[in-house]
Amino acid sequence: MLALFPLPTVVYPGERLPLHIFEKRYSQLIDDCEREGISFGIPTYINKKLEYGTEVKLQKINRKYPDGKSDVLCVGVRIFKIKNFHLKFSGKLYSGGEVEFFDDEVSVAEDLQKELLKSITILYVELTIEDPPVFGIPFVSYQVAHKIGLALDQEYHLLKLRTEKERLRYLITHLEVTIPIVREMNRAKSVIKMNGHFKNFDPLDFEDFKL
Repeated sequence: MLALFPLPTVVYPGERLPLHIFEKRYSQLIDDCEREGISFGIPTYINKKLEYGTEVKLQKINRKYPDGKSDVLCVGVRIFKIKNFHLKFSGKLYSGGEVEFFDDEVSVAEDLQKELLKSITILYVELTIEDPPVFGIPFVSYQVAHKIGLALDQEYHLLKLRTEKERLRYLITHLEVTIPIVREMNRAKSVIKMNGHFKNFDPLDFEDFKL
């Protein structure tokens, strides 16, 4: 059984996740993590369903408030699929469930990594972001997934892919679609800014023009 903390977000293995804890059931969960050293799962609540998620470990309690609330830092460990969900976990206030853990295939694919990094650089240039994040090779797809404009359902789809090559190809395909859209939006903004301004057109040559 794994304690569960459902959230409408995707957490990836290796990701550092800050959380503000304010509900009594999850305050109890954090207390149990601190006292007993247990981990818990964050399954993604999407389309009114709970199926896949990531096990996380409490790394640090940054602050405790007098009313029982707290600010904590957790880190993602491994991905799981829920087999059975229980609203109450062993008499606790929080939920739990039986889960199946996955061991991902994380073979290095430098050619795909280089292609993805090149696309990410182009995206950030198009977005005119002054201080883009810097990624060095080798890296894993999870490190960049939150930084390239994926929607929640796309991040969730990535979570369910079991090999690193699949994940890298998925992100590359996303950027192949996204970059032209960003370029078109930039072009549209330029056209809008020109509206009402004096326009300087090059002279047209009508010498070879025929009706």
